[in-house]
Amino acid sequence: MTEARDSAGPHARRVPGAPCWVSLMAHGLDATEEFYGELFGWRFRPGPQQLGPYVRALLDGREVAGMGRLPSDRRLPVAWTPYLATDDVDRTADAIRLCGGTVAVGPLDAAEAGRMAIASDPAGAVFGIWQGVRHPGTALGGTPGTPVWYELRTYETESVTKFYKSLFPFEEEPATGSGRTTLLLDGRPVAGLHGMGQDLPRERGPHWQTYFEVADLGDTLRQVVALGGRILAPAQDGPHGRVATVADPEGAEFSVVQDPR
Repeated sequence: MTEARDSAGPHARRVPGAPCWVSLMAHGLDATEEFYGELFGWRFRPGPQQLGPYVRALLDGREVAGMGRLPSDRRLPVAWTPYLATDDVDRTADAIRLCGGTVAVGPLDAAEAGRMAIASDPAGAVFGIWQGVRHPGTALGGTPGTPVWYELRTYETESVTKFYKSLFPFEEEPATGSGRTTLLLDGRPVAGLHGMGQDLPRERGPHWQTYFEVADLGDTLRQVVALGGRILAPAQDGPHGRVATVADPEGAEFSVVQDPR
């Protein structure tokens, strides 16, 4: 996960295929703002309203993530969804359909910020695609309170890797550990794929997991519980730092990682 710091700059995030934004759709937007505002120190300002009420989260005055109210007429999960950058949303959406994926929302314009769509890969994992105009994407990375890594948790990686490589110029690098692959752009790690087989939780199915950096993992986990969230996987040491998986009060899962430096 630490490798993502090198690819976290605004320029790198605009490379087609690079995760450039992450957004949470929830039922209670006010309560969700309160939870993440306390947890990560975020402040909020209104964003595009094409799918309903939506805000952008700010850290030190710079945009790091988005949150919106879940539309009642859309069957979308309460989950953090990464957006992959593209130069042409409509062309990428066509490629998604041709390669066995599904486009659930869009393509549509997000005011003057850009153009977007929400899709799922052939295994069912939901992701977004974003063509930035005035809003290129996340403006800050590599600091507590920002997304630092994205991992696709799925049944197997071979076929799903082919799917994503058909959309974007990814290279792949088998990582240590069974069933793990790292996606590269211009030789830089941008996301991980983890084939979990039958260990993949049935209640979730294939999904993208977002990792947020925190300054102190122990303090963060205590805060999560105090604010009404849950610890799903306790803290453990790994090659990229100390990491845990949690859920917010509505059940949206995410991971938090403390840099070992």
